[in-house]
Amino acid sequence: MKWKNVKLIYTREMRDQLRDRRTLFLIAVLPLLLYPLLGMSFVQIAQFLRNTAAKVLVVGAEELGQHDWLPPLLNEKEFDVGLFYNNPPDRDNLEIVSSEEIAEVLADTKKSESLEDAFQIGSAALDSGDVQVVVYFPPGFGDRLQVARESLIERTNETMVEGAELPQPQIYFNSANEKSRVAQLRVERMLRNWRNMVMQTNFRDSNVPLEAARPFDLQPQDVAEEEQRHAAVWSKILPFILFIWALTGAFYPAVDVCAGEKERGTLETLLTSPAQRREIVWGKLLTIMTFSIVTALLNLGSMGVTGKFVIAQFQGLAMSGQTDLLAMPPAMSLVWLVAALLPVAGLFSALCLACAAFARSTKEGQYYLMPLLLVIMPLMMLPMSPGVELNLGNSLIPVTGVVLLLRSMIEGQYWQALPFVVPVIGVTLMCCLLAIRWAEEQFNSESVLFRESERLDLGRWLIHLVRDRSETPTFSQGIFCSGLILILIFLMNFSLPSMVTGEVNFRFLFQTTFILQVVCIALPAVLMALLFTRKRKKTLLLDHWPRWQFLLMAALLAVFVRPLGYYLAIGIEQLYPVSAEMKLQLDTMSDMMRAAPNIWLPFFLITILPAVCEEVAFRGFVLSGLRRVGHKWWAIGLSSVAFGLVHPILQQQLAAAAVGMVLGYLAVQTGSLLVCMVFHAIYNGLAIVIMQVSEQASGGSVGVLQSWIFSGKEHFQPWVLVVSALGTVAILWWLHRLPYHRSKEEHLQEARDRQFAGV
Repeated sequence: MKWKNVKLIYTREMRDQLRDRRTLFLIAVLPLLLYPLLGMSFVQIAQFLRNTAAKVLVVGAEELGQHDWLPPLLNEKEFDVGLFYNNPPDRDNLEIVSSEEIAEVLADTKKSESLEDAFQIGSAALDSGDVQVVVYFPPGFGDRLQVARESLIERTNETMVEGAELPQPQIYFNSANEKSRVAQLRVERMLRNWRNMVMQTNFRDSNVPLEAARPFDLQPQDVAEEEQRHAAVWSKILPFILFIWALTGAFYPAVDVCAGEKERGTLETLLTSPAQRREIVWGKLLTIMTFSIVTALLNLGSMGVTGKFVIAQFQGLAMSGQTDLLAMPPAMSLVWLVAALLPVAGLFSALCLACAAFARSTKEGQYYLMPLLLVIMPLMMLPMSPGVELNLGNSLIPVTGVVLLLRSMIEGQYWQALPFVVPVIGVTLMCCLLAIRWAEEQFNSESVLFRESERLDLGRWLIHLVRDRSETPTFSQGIFCSGLILILIFLMNFSLPSMVTGEVNFRFLFQTTFILQVVCIALPAVLMALLFTRKRKKTLLLDHWPRWQFLLMAALLAVFVRPLGYYLAIGIEQLYPVSAEMKLQLDTMSDMMRAAPNIWLPFFLITILPAVCEEVAFRGFVLSGLRRVGHKWWAIGLSSVAFGLVHPILQQQLAAAAVGMVLGYLAVQTGSLLVCMVFHAIYNGLAIVIMQVSEQASGGSVGVLQSWIFSGKEHFQPWVLVVSALGTVAILWWLHRLPYHRSKEEHLQEARDRQFAGV
């Protein structure tokens, strides 16, 4: 690859994009105008909200004034200022209105002659929205408080009897009204303060120390400094905003430099230039990456300037203790944000470039933004969830690991984050390379670059699927089959009772597993092979009987891989521990397996049934369809991911995806589904053997041969792992040297690769 050509492509694309007014508006003008306008609007709205107080109608408070010992509740037409000692702004947000005023508003000629009349007026005003809260003191409330006070002072048991019948004040509000709900919370806080003051008055007059009612106070001590608290708040906000704008800034230029050039007719001129396809991809990628970085930084800078202006307008909020958002983020956090932006912008740019290259037009390309957001948004929102912290398992998750590492850096936890820098960088770079490779594949395929835009006619499309069937399924049919299987499994699991409710037994487990494997996994693949393909046996890799050497090697490979797979599962559980609820369900299933009438039924459920049904679906129909993409490793990887997703929990999904890679490689190299079935059955069957050895080891009855292979409960001797690794490598190398059966698309792709490589 010549970087001179890449530079020329980059210069050409940047010049074209800078001439595009729409791009300049989205990248430069919009961020500079958006945040100031939002900030001014927020200031105006906040001022409007602060100047509107909720109206409160207090019914029955007149008789409280007859008892001088009671702390004051009302001061003319306002609540007493002493009731808001723990939250002073609440007093300005509550306005007391009288029942006479409400009656005039409601055009009611009847005056409030009694408490019942006033309460009826308040209820009507609450329904109409003229009052947000009604506080109702029932008749005789003050007198009963007086009785309770006297019994406390005289040390009689009358307090217990009379206090149990003491009427309680009622707070009426409308939960469907946001203003009424907020006002209710403020009134409730105020009345609790008044209740505490009444209690303190009674204790003081009865010579009871206040410590008797509250022997101790909880005094949490926050050891974090003020800068650390501010950094903790900003560390959750800034990465999310920065990466969202990096994705947005990469997407629209990507659509324009790919789908836009298709519409303008300039893509053909670029492809006929001396530059190689890889050089064109890198030139466009650097252009998109530049706009992604600039967009994110402009939005971050505009948001920072606007935020500083808005914060200056709300410095009064610091009196209420809400100071976490009243300080700008640490200056060092900007350095970490820029450092993390570079690889993330490269990843997003490569993904957007590949999606935009697949689009027929700019309108179609814009539709692909939503799928990208659906995939990336959960990865960015996961670090914001409570309890999610930076560890080895989370650092291996794409995008999530970068956000968690960036969050630790902003908070100043450098030494805690240092061990995870290498895993995060490694995973991010690997994802970038895979995304760039995917974009290169899109540009190397003329069928993708020169797809014609056509109107979708659902009826003709369905007729075309059945009438013009191909020999093997298409790529989209393989994806659709795997998606259909996942939906059926989800619906079935959603309708089943929990394994820990006691409503299930082995018979129910047997029936459920049989239906799951046959109906939800195997049946969709078989039906789609019958409907949409002409050569069903070739689609399912059942068109010829495999050589006996293939079956023997598959059996040996299963034996060699099983110990490695076992320790892989242990490592996955250490990275991502199983929840207590899921572990209880797995233990319940194991107990039901042990309670089976005979050993052959669990053996059939674990070995034979999955080996047949899952292989027919994922190494049969799905893999055959995915191989139409032209690269066997892409097909093997995608089918392995689909195979892992059908398993119930995350830990099993990761382990199954790794085993699916081996199964997919077996299917491609041998061209026979029976070989995969043999491997699958033996691999799962060895799990039963290990479980039985574990039970014998726990009971102390382990034979000499078993002790020679196993070391304690479910653990293998070191020599077993060495032999397993060597045997696995040897058989995989033997499979690699086999002349595997290439599909038509794989032949064409290899020819294109040699052509573009100059061979």
